[in-house]
Amino acid sequence: MILEKLYEISLKPYRLFKKNEAWKLNVTDLLRYPEHSLGYALGRFLLNNLFDLQGKSENHDVFHVLTGIGVTILEEIEMQFYLMGNGKRSFYLFSVIFLGSVFYPEKMKFFVRHYYQGKNALPFYQLDFYKLLDQPIERLKNTLSIH
Repeated sequence: MILEKLYEISLKPYRLFKKNEAWKLNVTDLLRYPEHSLGYALGRFLLNNLFDLQGKSENHDVFHVLTGIGVTILEEIEMQFYLMGNGKRSFYLFSVIFLGSVFYPEKMKFFVRHYYQGKNALPFYQLDFYKLLDQPIERLKNTLSIH
């Protein structure tokens, strides 16, 4: 689908512009974190969806874990609306929102609701989640008002 191709195309330039280091972790490493931690939850998410961490794009999967938003096309659009409400701005985000609005106009109320959920959460899109992998996920969600 178009959104999947857009994501693949955006990965290479995205990684070039990102100054952060790749985490150098894999699913097994994440599953060694305490059971109720962000790291463990991320490992379970990756395992359940048959994904691996993508270097310098690890936060994308963390966003799915924290928000509880899935990985279907509609859910990816939903998450990008949530992140826009939270303050994130990127070419990928605007592209997904534009295409999602064009292809799924009947879902706009649903998407806008997620925009406001993101707006009501404390800004988290810019956090260094690598340093938070050992933190209890529920505490992070409560602290950041992610519901």
